[in-house]
Amino acid sequence: MQIFRHTENLPVGARGSAVAIGNFDGIHRGHQGVIGEAGRIAHDQGIPWSVLTFEPHPRSLFKPTDEAFRLTPFRTKARHIEELGVDNLIVLHFDKDFSAQTAEDFITRVLINDLAARHVVSGYDFVFGNNRAGNCDLLLHRGKEEGFDFTCVSAIDDGDKVYSSTRVRKFLHAGDARGAAAVLGRAYEIEGRVEHGDQRGRTIGTPTANVHLDEYLCPAFGVYAIRAGLDEEDGSHWYDGVANLGLRPTFDGKGVVLEAHLFDFDGDLYGRHLRVAFIEHLRDEKKFDGIDALKAQIADDCDAARRILAAGKG
Repeated sequence: MQIFRHTENLPVGARGSAVAIGNFDGIHRGHQGVIGEAGRIAHDQGIPWSVLTFEPHPRSLFKPTDEAFRLTPFRTKARHIEELGVDNLIVLHFDKDFSAQTAEDFITRVLINDLAARHVVSGYDFVFGNNRAGNCDLLLHRGKEEGFDFTCVSAIDDGDKVYSSTRVRKFLHAGDARGAAAVLGRAYEIEGRVEHGDQRGRTIGTPTANVHLDEYLCPAFGVYAIRAGLDEEDGSHWYDGVANLGLRPTFDGKGVVLEAHLFDFDGDLYGRHLRVAFIEHLRDEKKFDGIDALKAQIADDCDAARRILAAGKG
C-alpha cells in the first residue's frame, strides 16, 4: 500500500480510483464495510482502490482539551487499512484552514481535480466541509454533474445495533474487551515504544514492558489477559500475557501506564515497538497492603490469564 500525505500531483496509480472517504477511527466492522465496498467496485472496474482520510482526528481541533479520544492513531489505522488490501491511503492534514473550506470546494479541488475519482464511497453518516454542510446527498448530486459515481453505504449492524466507534468506546470504558472486539472484528490494541519504568516488576518476579497511552482512549483501569505482539523482520510474533492498566496505587504511581508481562519471553524489550491486544478484563485495579499480597494476586492473575488465553485457542 502506498501512503500519500497530499493530493497534488498524484501518480497515475492513485488517480481515477474507487475511493472510500471518512475518518475511519477504529476501522471497525462498519468501516470495513465502507472500505470493502470501494474495493469491490475497484476490482469490478479494474481501477485502483483508495482510502481518503484525515489526520489528526477533527475532534482534536474542535475539542482540544477533551480527554484522549482516538481508538486508532495513524500508525495503527494505516496498518489495519493495509491489511484490507487497499492500494492507496491518502491522508489529508486536518487543521483550521482545511476545516474552513466549503464542501463544494472540497469536492472540486480534492475529489475531481486532484484525485479524478471514478467512484466515491462513504458511510451514510459522513459529513464534511465548513459547518459540516457536505453529506451523501451533495456527493450524489455533484457526482451526477461531474461524472463520478457515488455509493452511500447504509448502516451495518450485528442484527441489533449499528457498528460504530461510539459503541467501541463505551465497551472499553466499561472494561468489556470482548464487546469491543465484537464491534471491531478483532481485539482492541494499544501500541507504542517500550519505555523504562521503575523496574519493580523485576524485583517481584514479573518483569513488565511499560507503554504510555499518549493519544489513545483509555480503557477501564484494571488487569487484563492480553496477547502482545513484537515486530520482527518476518512480521509480528505474539506472546500470551497479562497487563495492568492504571496508576499503580500500591506504589503511589503517577500517570497512566500500561504494564505488560509476557509469558514465556526472555529478552530486552526497551525501545522496541509493542502491540498489546486486550482479550479479557480480569479484575479492577486495587491497592494492596504489601508486596506479598501483590505477588500472590499477580500469580492468580497470571493463572487466570493463561486459562482464558488457552481456551481461546481451542
